Amino acid sequence: MTERCAWCGSEPIYVAYHDREWGVPEWQARALWEKLVLDGFQAGLSWITILKKRENFRAAFAGFDPATIAAWGERDIARLLADPGIVRHRGKIEATIGNARAYLEIDAAEGFGNFLWRYVDGQPLQNNPATMADVPARTTLSEQISKDLKNAGFRFCGPTIVYAFMQAVGMVNDHVVTCHRHGELAG
Repeated sequence: MTERCAWCGSEPIYVAYHDREWGVPEWQARALWEKLVLDGFQAGLSWITILKKRENFRAAFAGFDPATIAAWGERDIARLLADPGIVRHRGKIEATIGNARAYLEIDAAEGFGNFLWRYVDGQPLQNNPATMADVPARTTLSEQISKDLKNAGFRFCGPTIVYAFMQAVGMVNDHVVTCHRHGELAG
């Protein structure tokens, strides 16, 4: 039997996410931004809720095209608040629009992927947690990235959200050592 991190349970959508995406290094700027936005929408909810609605989010948010979203206004906010396929939270929706604007500035200046990956010198951090209890909810590094993102104009990117994001996009390998993905992603 294949061993996995305990958090993914046995639900097929969660298992597929764990086995194919979580912890796999993501370098593409737009995809990084999408995952950061979705992690922000997760705040106060379970990740599986967001995962099950991910395609709805992609449709509602124009494929997470930051240039498109940055131009949105009140009419778009009202449309999104009426969309039952996503999490309808005004603050998170407004933050996404503002975050698109901040993303565009960072991306134009240095590339959003470069901005993020420089914190780990372009290489995933390799942790070796024996159990999920050994995996932190936030770190000094996630606190710094959160602070820098906020200074750049981002919202809904606190240190816990940022650490979950770092795990998801492979900036840190937090698969437990008994998980079949740990070694595969350790390189």
